[in-house]
Amino acid sequence: MLEVCGLTKRFNGVAAVEDVSFTLRPGEILGYVGPNGAGKSTTVKMIIGLLEPSEGQILFRGESIIDDLPGFQSRIGYVAEESHLYPYLSGWEYLQLVGRLRGLPKEILEPKIDAFLNLFSLREDANCPLSIYSKGMRQKILLSAALMHNPEILILDEPLSGLDVTTALVLRDLLEGLAARGRMILYSSHVLDVLEKVCSRVLILCKGRVAAHDTIERLRESLNETSLEGIFGRLTREQNHRAIANGILEVMQA
Repeated sequence: MLEVCGLTKRFNGVAAVEDVSFTLRPGEILGYVGPNGAGKSTTVKMIIGLLEPSEGQILFRGESIIDDLPGFQSRIGYVAEESHLYPYLSGWEYLQLVGRLRGLPKEILEPKIDAFLNLFSLREDANCPLSIYSKGMRQKILLSAALMHNPEILILDEPLSGLDVTTALVLRDLLEGLAARGRMILYSSHVLDVLEKVCSRVLILCKGRVAAHDTIERLRESLNETSLEGIFGRLTREQNHRAIANGILEVMQA
């Protein structure tokens, strides 16, 4: 079990994330949502060890991840929102690099690379430099790299970015399959309809604080809303969206 306890991160005294707590158990998919700047990516970076919390702690199996950060990181698969890859490497070379860093032996690694490239329809481009890959193709490489070592915890930050419809559907089914096999999945995204279909629970952030944390069914009942989009709008809306849209139209036509 992964436990996030009172997590807070301040930059120059200003809290980007404040007192965020949740648990993630085997077989669960937790949707992590909020407006731009709500603190989602900051939370993710603290969980994977790229940022040190100002307060609070993160526990894995009851132990602080700080006690053995490399060991904890070896159990994580992470897909970042921005696909920062080595542009001069080919898709094959990048996956080979990741697999070696993960300690996978050649006899296991190379068949896995072949299989991932085939399944993601990247075989023909396997030896092309990543600099010429489309955004969706780079995203497929990131997903392959995150899954290469069969992680216990999968952390996804906008994983659908750039993906075609078919691959997005594959990913949705894949997440359900991973959860059925006991994996823990933290899914941070703005694509609310997908979160609504796959997540066990959702946590909604607003200005760095937890605005809601429950199953979608219970949130629907308590807020009298029929969709996650409606729930999200009720909890995070500070301005009249229609008025803003109308204002933009007026400026365009001025």
